[in-house]
Amino acid sequence: MFVSRSMTRKVVTVSPDISLSEVQERMKTHNIRHLPVVANDDRLVGIVTDRDIRSAMPLPLIKGQDDPESLQRFARLTVADVMTPDPMTISPAHTLQDALLLIQEKRVGAFPVVDQNGKLTGIISVRDLLRAFINVLGIGQPGTLLCILVEEKVGQMKRIVDAITEEGISCGSILVARYWEKDKRAVFPYLLTNNVIRIKQRLRDAGFTLLDPMQWYLDQLPKNE
Repeated sequence: MFVSRSMTRKVVTVSPDISLSEVQERMKTHNIRHLPVVANDDRLVGIVTDRDIRSAMPLPLIKGQDDPESLQRFARLTVADVMTPDPMTISPAHTLQDALLLIQEKRVGAFPVVDQNGKLTGIISVRDLLRAFINVLGIGQPGTLLCILVEEKVGQMKRIVDAITEEGISCGSILVARYWEKDKRAVFPYLLTNNVIRIKQRLRDAGFTLLDPMQWYLDQLPKNE
């Protein structure tokens, strides 16, 4: 799936010359934390975040103190004073996987989406990615996530899918992840039912090991030395 299908198209933007207090109001009104900064021709020139604004606030204001001098100093600041100029962007033709890996690598909460002419066409945020993957995986519907430990060999996935199908259960999605034991994989089918007693027993009878999905995740976390 491409970024263009999941990005937010109606983007709230700001110009470089508006005050930070106005930016704060827009963020609060629209419940957002990233605002692309555009020139008159919709060309992206920067991005400003709530973190940028907090970093620019004088300490008395952060502490909630009534300090007229600090308030005046903050009121004189504009977006151009604190924004990140020429921010990293992403193309509408990138995939959601590309966006997810970039957000993970760069440790940012959103990427402006620009066309080949540098004009802003949207923004893709962590919130947009979560919504997209929820739709793709089908986990927005009530159901149950299983974790099945399998040997890494041909035919294992078919055996699992056949068992689920023969029980008359619909499958929203199936993910496969590496397991810490050599030649093993963890298979995660999301079943569109909460009645999974019979399918669990059937899978065990077929020789599969079932794990608790949350425990699997916790076991993947780095161990403290």
